[in-house]
Amino acid sequence: MELTLFTTTNGLYYLVKYIHFLSGVTWIGMLYYFNFVQGPFFNETDADTKKNATQKLVPRALWWFRWGAMFTFLSGIAMIAIALGAQGIPHNSQWVVVILVGALFGTVMWANVWFVIWPNQKVVIAKAKGETTVDPAPNANRAFVASRTNTFFSIPMLFAMGAARNLPLNYSPERLRIFLGIIVLLIVIFEVNALRADQNGPTVKPIKTVKAVITSGVIFALVTYVLMELLLVKTQGA
Repeated sequence: MELTLFTTTNGLYYLVKYIHFLSGVTWIGMLYYFNFVQGPFFNETDADTKKNATQKLVPRALWWFRWGAMFTFLSGIAMIAIALGAQGIPHNSQWVVVILVGALFGTVMWANVWFVIWPNQKVVIAKAKGETTVDPAPNANRAFVASRTNTFFSIPMLFAMGAARNLPLNYSPERLRIFLGIIVLLIVIFEVNALRADQNGPTVKPIKTVKAVITSGVIFALVTYVLMELLLVKTQGA
């Protein structure tokens, strides 16, 4: 008896996809916990409770957060590689193009976790533990803006991931370069803001509160969908 999960290309693809689901749920679940639950709680609680949680709770949560991001990122790369290589899916097919949009969002989000949020949060944690005298306010600011940006990105990212196979389009690759170019430009603009803006600045206002970041994310997902319909659908007479 053959074990299909390990001996066929489709089985291997599903195994990697399952890992992607598990790690993705962990990562995005922790992202939403930080932004929708922990952040508002820290704003309302007393200083001692916040300090104690930063010392003991936050490091544990960040461990699951960053490694969930890592395994989601690696399994996502593996999925696309298997699809393009072993399964032979055309590089300009609807699935590849739309899943690439999700992958672009996800890659930037992964980079924010490992190279922005985690390094800055380490300083905040060290201050709470009395291991440094450095003022953690700038680090907390940068981690906050990057985390809010990731929350903002996650909504169109999940839309694209689901749309790759489940959204029926009268697809045409004729203008996919324009489509991808616009998506990349938008991501770059918002990511530059994540790396440079102050949390009290005007460019962070659309994502500063929980309500605002959810609303902005949904709008970005809608924009992504409209761009798909405008640029990835066959024109009349084509």
